[in-house]
Amino acid sequence: MENVMKIECPTELLLGLHVNAESLAKIVKLEAAIALFRKGKISSGMAAKWLDIPRITFLLKAMEQGGMLLEDSEDDFRRETTLL
Repeated sequence: MENVMKIECPTELLLGLHVNAESLAKIVKLEAAIALFRKGKISSGMAAKWLDIPRITFLLKAMEQGGMLLEDSEDDFRRETTLL
C-alpha cells in the first residue's frame, strides 16, 4: 500500500520555477529525502528506496547539494558502510 500526500501549490510558484506540478513533486521529494537523511531520520538506503534510485545515486545527489552527509562519528560510518 502506498501513501500519497497532497501539497497545495500556487500556480505562480510553478510558473516562477518554470516547472509543472509533477516536476515540482520530484524536487520536493528529493529535498525531503536529503533533509531527513542529513538529520539522521532515515538511512541512505531508505531514501534511495523511496526515490526509486540506486543508493550511490542518492548519495551523489546529496553530495552535489553541498554540506556534510554524515556527522563525524563511528556510528554514522558503521551505519552507512554496513551495506557496502
